[in-house]
Amino acid sequence: MISKRCKYGIKALLALAKRPLGEPVLIGDLADQEKIPKKFLEVILLELKKKGILVSKKGKGGGYLLGSPPEAISLGRVIRALDGPLAPLPCASVTRHRKCDDCESEVTCGLRTVMVQVRDATAAVLDGTSLLDVVRYTLMQEELQKQVGNYVI
Repeated sequence: MISKRCKYGIKALLALAKRPLGEPVLIGDLADQEKIPKKFLEVILLELKKKGILVSKKGKGGGYLLGSPPEAISLGRVIRALDGPLAPLPCASVTRHRKCDDCESEVTCGLRTVMVQVRDATAAVLDGTSLLDVVRYTLMQEELQKQVGNYVI
C-alpha cells in the first residue's frame, strides 16, 4: 500500500504532466487545484526535486515543473522516491536488502521466494507505467463515463 504522501506526490505529478512541458506551477496553485495541504505538498515536492523528478524555477514565472517528459517518469520511480523499496519484505528488496530479524535462512525461506515474485511483478507494472500512461488512462475512463452517462433508453 502506498502512503498518503506518495499518493499526493503522484496526484501533483499527474497535474504537472497534463500541463505543457516547461510551464511551471506555483505550489499554492497546485495545492489548491489538487486539494493537498500546502505545507505537506511543499515537503513532497522538495523530495521529488532532490530525486531529480522535478525541477524548480525561481523568480517571476517560477514554480515547479517535471524534470523529464511525462513518458520518461515511471510510477515505480516516483513510489521508490517517496516510499522506498517496492518489496513487501526487506529480504526481497533489490535496493535495500537485509535479512529479516526472525529468519533462520533466506536460502530456504519459502515466504521470501513468494515475496520476490510479488516484488518482481509489482516492479514490472509500476516501472512499465509512466505518468503519461496514467494521464491517458484517466482520459479514457472519463470518456467511457461520458458515453455511459449519455445512454438513454
